[in-house]
Amino acid sequence: MSLSKKKDKVIFSCRECGYQSVKWLGRCPDCGQWESLVEKQLVSAADPSQVAYTKPISLTDAPDYGEERLVTGLDELDRVLGGGVVPGSVVLIGGDPGIGKSTLLLHLLSSLAVKGNEVLYVSGEESAHQIKMRGNRLSALDENLFLATENSVEKIIAMTREMNPTILAVDSIQTLSCMDIASAPGSVTQVRESAARLLEVAKQENIPTILVGHVTKEGTLAGPRILEHMVDTVLYFEGDRSHAFRMLRTVKNRFGSTNELGVFEMKTEGLVQVTNPSEIFLAERPLDVPG
Repeated sequence: MSLSKKKDKVIFSCRECGYQSVKWLGRCPDCGQWESLVEKQLVSAADPSQVAYTKPISLTDAPDYGEERLVTGLDELDRVLGGGVVPGSVVLIGGDPGIGKSTLLLHLLSSLAVKGNEVLYVSGEESAHQIKMRGNRLSALDENLFLATENSVEKIIAMTREMNPTILAVDSIQTLSCMDIASAPGSVTQVRESAARLLEVAKQENIPTILVGHVTKEGTLAGPRILEHMVDTVLYFEGDRSHAFRMLRTVKNRFGSTNELGVFEMKTEGLVQVTNPSEIFLAERPLDVPG
């Protein structure tokens, strides 16, 4: 009896996909990874009478931050978002490696910084020197644009609460890790938990947050599918690397339409907005051709 009770307090969880089993397995039956199950101590259920909770309030008494959106200054991006970034929202930008996600992000932050807004750019992939080199090329340097190279979610949250920036940008969500989770950065568990904690801060502090995410070879966002359900807006930055044009497409938007499409052109000085894409695409059609 006591032995059975003792076993019930332990569970084995996969570091990669989060699969749980009451006994240890050499290979995870869900994701197929070998030796990925680690032992975890189960927390006993709390007494409902002792649980603290937030007292419900009338909807009319809920905080009202107004309907003003944060206009980034990039007209194509603002239009795709429905008029700008909503305060406290979390936007996920996905795209192939090298397609220009970091370049788009630096343009966005620089456009806000030159207006006097303090913005925080957290990079887990590049050094400060590499980002400054890109900033020099894009003419995107400003004293209000603050940079941190950090992978720890706890440290990012601490600096965000202390600085209280106008907007927080994290590049990328796959490089972050939580100290109390044993799995490697980029694993399903880490991506899900990192996004959840950043989402909580965004809502509590009313700080709009931009997350950059990678996509798989199938063209979907890497990480758990729940990631797309957690955030408020999902944007895909797409295009052929051999072609200069890039398209920003909305997949999900809780605060606007999903029918908008933003077009950019990649040039030496960075991304340039294409205000009349129809004219450009029609210009590529050959003239006086039979048929």
